[in-house]
Amino acid sequence: MLYDKSLERDNCGFGLIAHIEGEPSHKVVRTAIHALARMQHRGAILADGKTGDGCGLLLQKPDRFFRIVAQERGWRLAKNYAVGMLFLNKDPELAAAARRIVEEELQRET
Repeated sequence: MLYDKSLERDNCGFGLIAHIEGEPSHKVVRTAIHALARMQHRGAILADGKTGDGCGLLLQKPDRFFRIVAQERGWRLAKNYAVGMLFLNKDPELAAAARRIVEEELQRET
């Protein structure tokens, strides 16, 4: 037998919450957060009972928003740019060390 559906043991969960016309809405975000909170049983939770596998929300932020924020901070964005979010250690020294590494690597790429 090549495939037996009864042997499947997948734990991934996925939810798609969107406005049918693609319009941004706080209601859509609130609904997505509510759905995500109900997906805990589908994701991995570490032994500490607090941290997990990084599931979350994917949101669109308009280019104009990032260009305004960059300009306010005196940064010049290229035509194409990337945006990232980092979760740093709660220990201030470890967080500072990680921040230095990220900054050094980003400088190397520019």
